[in-house]
Amino acid sequence: MKLTVNGRVREVDAAPDTPLLWVLRDNLEMTGTKYGCGLAQCGACSVMVGGRLVRSCVTPLDSVGEAEVTTIEAIGTDPVGEKVVAAWVKHQVPQCGYCQSGQVMAATALLKANSHPGPEDVEAAMVNLCRCGTYNFIKAAVNEVAGNGEDVL
Repeated sequence: MKLTVNGRVREVDAAPDTPLLWVLRDNLEMTGTKYGCGLAQCGACSVMVGGRLVRSCVTPLDSVGEAEVTTIEAIGTDPVGEKVVAAWVKHQVPQCGYCQSGQVMAATALLKANSHPGPEDVEAAMVNLCRCGTYNFIKAAVNEVAGNGEDVL
């Protein structure tokens, strides 16, 4: 099966119902996308498929079709993703860092869909779980990129 990941067409040998997460990690050796809960609840596995944020742990390979898959490995080459990463560094968001690839993907997807979301939009979109509790830093970084100011929590 052909799969376009980060602008590159890849041939993968996996069953159609294999979760996209495992195709990325095991077949393509792209380990930036993390396994968290396996139930689409935590968001550690978040990637974009066709520009839409999805939880890759419950997204079957055959549902991707010809859509472009974007992972954390390519987020720095995206102009919006680059701004998100810069804000993450500025605000020192990560502690353990485990959930951060999914958090960055969620923020980038939000800002690509709406370049100036209000604080309420940021609050509604940034629902991935963080074991370290860096939610205030995450919101400050996203709000800064959105143009809401970094002090909006």
